[in-house]
Amino acid sequence: MSAVTVQQMADRVAALMEERLRIRGRGLAEKVKRGGRALPRKVRREAEYLAEVADLAQHPKVQTMLDHERIAAAYDACLRHLNGIGATDRLIGRLLGLTGSIAFNLLMVAALVIAVLLWRGYL
Repeated sequence: MSAVTVQQMADRVAALMEERLRIRGRGLAEKVKRGGRALPRKVRREAEYLAEVADLAQHPKVQTMLDHERIAAAYDACLRHLNGIGATDRLIGRLLGLTGSIAFNLLMVAALVIAVLLWRGYL
């Protein structure tokens, strides 16, 4: 496995993160740092490993010491997760986030109204 192949793997995962999760950044390492919470722990760990190995693969002496099976497994785990995220999942996630924020805001307004009524002596 050459340095170009490892870099292509990292670029593919970075492109999928931008496409599916809308995470912006220059490379895979920056995208994982910015949007790490959007990924499950295991997938985030594999993406961090892939970003680290992509940097190490640029050095010829270090490249011979890399675990190519582990790199392939990390790449497969990232692809499996990111390919499984579809438009429906993203829409449901946005709707749930919007609903949650509206519910929280309504609770805060209700608590504020009750606090004002108590303060003014109406309750």
